[in-house]
Amino acid sequence: MNNIFIIGVGLIGGSFALDIKELYPECTIHGIDKNDTHLDEAISLKLIDQKSNFEDLKKADLVILAIPVDATLSVLPRVLDHISDETIVFDAGSTKENICVAVKNHPKRRNYLAAHPIAGTEYSGPKAALRNLYRNKTNIICEVEETAFKLQEKALKLFSDLGMRIRYMNPKAHDKHIAYVSHLSHISAFMLGKTVINKEKNERDIFDMAGSGFESTVRLAKSSPAMWAPIFQQNKTNVIETLDEYISNLKHFKTLMEKEDFDAVYNEMKDTNHIKDILNGIQ
Repeated sequence: MNNIFIIGVGLIGGSFALDIKELYPECTIHGIDKNDTHLDEAISLKLIDQKSNFEDLKKADLVILAIPVDATLSVLPRVLDHISDETIVFDAGSTKENICVAVKNHPKRRNYLAAHPIAGTEYSGPKAALRNLYRNKTNIICEVEETAFKLQEKALKLFSDLGMRIRYMNPKAHDKHIAYVSHLSHISAFMLGKTVINKEKNERDIFDMAGSGFESTVRLAKSSPAMWAPIFQQNKTNVIETLDEYISNLKHFKTLMEKEDFDAVYNEMKDTNHIKDILNGIQ
């Protein structure tokens, strides 16, 4: 691959750029971003080789979309309009169903691979880019049968070279499952942060008393609202369903405490401890 275009040069796009450049040092990495400051930062950090534009996409071998999911809905068809028949395009969005629907009837649907690398941090922007962010991470591929086989191979080789594990899933199932294991976690962190901030107006007290448990639980509240608000919007139905179940469990826990049934409280936590076995089994 000679010409690689990354649309959105923040944490996700920038991390791809770092590892791709190490894998393919002779390639040229082009950056496209609506924020020109981000492009300047990406060049100074050596994430990309040069700024580019949509008209240049005709010479792309690979295009990676690493932008908010609402923007992907309009940008992806535009990208497909400009590319050659030999170009593979994939996105890294945390929702898949609406994006797949948006390009379902596009003449170059065969050039697009719907992907979701399960990787990231709570930080954003070019400076947040990390080497080896994707190593040993799972990459969910949706509707693989809709992508031309030779182009699939090109993308899957890259994912393998990056050290990623591949899992195949249909878009509807992806969005439902990711609402539980990712989207709900972020909402919980944001609302925990809000609860503590509203209760403790003296921020010094919060930081003085915050232990590692609070820090790790609220870490995701530092995530970019510009990225996460569109995710919640695109996956609204599934997110609301998970919230209903989560709120029900919180109310049940509260009721047990009100009844002073601490044997039941103990058992609730003991039963949930099983999650460590599940998580250990997939690492």
